[in-house]
Amino acid sequence: MLKPQIPVSREGAPFIGFMAFISLIAALLGFNCVTIILVAATFFVLCFFRDPERVSPNNDVAITSPADGKIIAIEKVMDTKFTEGEAMKVSIFMNIFNVHVNRTPISGTIDKVIHTPGKFYAADSKKSAEYNENCGVVLTTSGGKKIAFVQVAGLIARRIVCWLEPGDEVTRGRRFGLIRFGSRVDVYLPMDTPVLVSVGKKVRAGETILANIK
Repeated sequence: MLKPQIPVSREGAPFIGFMAFISLIAALLGFNCVTIILVAATFFVLCFFRDPERVSPNNDVAITSPADGKIIAIEKVMDTKFTEGEAMKVSIFMNIFNVHVNRTPISGTIDKVIHTPGKFYAADSKKSAEYNENCGVVLTTSGGKKIAFVQVAGLIARRIVCWLEPGDEVTRGRRFGLIRFGSRVDVYLPMDTPVLVSVGKKVRAGETILANIK
């Protein structure tokens, strides 16, 4: 079972520890200006890997955002890779200042996890969805509906972390991974699922409702 990592994700521990160590060395050597820069960099890394608690809505049919960030696209697509049919795709862009811990958008069973190597175009570009490295998770709800949520690497993001495996039973709002240093998450919803958000809206992982599944 995945245990909560509060207030910092476990994935960030090596980076935070390394930055703190070299900051200490610089301070001991008397490099004051360098020390200030390194301390600031350590604080930035610490903030990047922050992992606050979230409270999911008490609504069994709610599909919540898997990521913090901003809605950059809502479109009908033919999804041949994940849900294998027409879907409404909601794309969420995470900048470097957003919380980067990702959360499952709805409860259900994990059918498959598909990791695809690729390039590293800017995460808010159209090319990124098609060509960038990504990790897609396909989930079946208790009502038999399939949805997918896909972590997409970005221009700076070079590491996708996903803790889920096929057969896992998950609950909405559970932490399932992160993407290091700027990225996006795409959610593929059934066509009969009304989307409740609009392009430009800022969302919070595990809390903001994207749609209510039928």
